Amino acid sequence: MKIFKIKSFCKINLTLKVIKKLSNGYHDISSIITFCGIHDLISVQTAQGRKDKLFFYGKFKKGINVKLNTITKLLNLLRKKKFFINKRFRINIKKNIPHGSGLGGGSSNAANLLNFFNNKMRLKLNKKEMFKIASKIGFDVPISLERKNTFLTEKSSKMIRTSKKFGLDILIIYPNIVCSTKKIYSKNKKFTTNQSKLRNNFKNKNHLISYLKRENNDLEKTVVSFHPKIKEIINFVQLQKDCYFSRITGSGSACIGIFSNTKGALYTQKLIKLKFPTYWCVVSKTI
Repeated sequence: MKIFKIKSFCKINLTLKVIKKLSNGYHDISSIITFCGIHDLISVQTAQGRKDKLFFYGKFKKGINVKLNTITKLLNLLRKKKFFINKRFRINIKKNIPHGSGLGGGSSNAANLLNFFNNKMRLKLNKKEMFKIASKIGFDVPISLERKNTFLTEKSSKMIRTSKKFGLDILIIYPNIVCSTKKIYSKNKKFTTNQSKLRNNFKNKNHLISYLKRENNDLEKTVVSFHPKIKEIINFVQLQKDCYFSRITGSGSACIGIFSNTKGALYTQKLIKLKFPTYWCVVSKTI
């Protein structure tokens, strides 16, 4: 079979409010979510034998359970639905997105592979069925089914998609700390019940930035309590001349800085590499 290659893009939470804990263990949240150019690379082809062959390689392959992950969960779910009963795959994933960073790499991998199977293998799954399968893999997987800016509202985390491009200059710093999403949410004590209405009708970029600067990530305090170094990174980035704001993304540990221009982001990247030489630090642009 021909080898197919898929780009699996990085998710960014620009804001995150925790509303309440749900009976299924997840949390009701509101968030503004975007994607940027950093991506994992997935290659897929059919394979001989009785088992799938799944390989992770690249800078951030370490720490991924090859036998139990978002890809194996996806394949198991599809086979329960009688897809691929007698077909096996060889899947190679180059991990450019760090594991346990809050950047949604694993969720993006599963979502993009599900899209690939549905389109190329003609599974004929509708949007509702796709969403249901994705939801069983993980909370962030449905979000990555479409690479569009997404507004999660407080109403049971309902998704509102927009085709508008944000075009923000972003600096991402990963301090080589793996954060457990489950642990961070379970230890979180900050809940936002009276919040400003989540907007999805920004007039322009300045309007968006003005709103984002007033917001935050409710999980940040919990993440910092476990890993104080993260606060040092955020404060350092925030002090830079062209930085609008800095905070964690998702449940951490990656920190983001949103800048007024690419030059400012690149200059801060150089400073980060001098101050924290072992940290992964990249500059990208949101969609």
